Amino acid sequence: METLHYLLMKSHSVMQRKIYSEAQKLGLTSGQPKILDYLYEHEGSDQKTIAGYCEIEPATLGSILLRMEQKGLIERRQKNGNRRSLYVYLTDSGKEICEKMHDIFSQADKQAVSGISPEKIQEVKNILTEICRNLDGKD
Repeated sequence: METLHYLLMKSHSVMQRKIYSEAQKLGLTSGQPKILDYLYEHEGSDQKTIAGYCEIEPATLGSILLRMEQKGLIERRQKNGNRRSLYVYLTDSGKEICEKMHDIFSQADKQAVSGISPEKIQEVKNILTEICRNLDGKD
């Protein structure tokens, strides 16, 4: 039987490859799908928060956001006159791409859990949440 770390890495790689191959068809590059997904639920977030949630280094996030801004997917602007921080919002075009990405995520999820009972799926989610918490060192 394979080790836990290997199975986690392999399942992540397979899922990422499946999603990324579809995201490329929409003109997205690596990192952009998860940022779009996050912004869909947390529009108007600051860059530090996005970087933390998406597990992306802040400097890397800045360059990804720049490309997304150039493509017209997002816009960065000040909030409440705060000139020190920029907040990220989806454009109409970004929202359209995001809707398409949700379909891609949904199809990948359905394929991944095909033939697995809802109870086992919930159990896997709970276990993965605990694993992430353990590895982050958060109680």
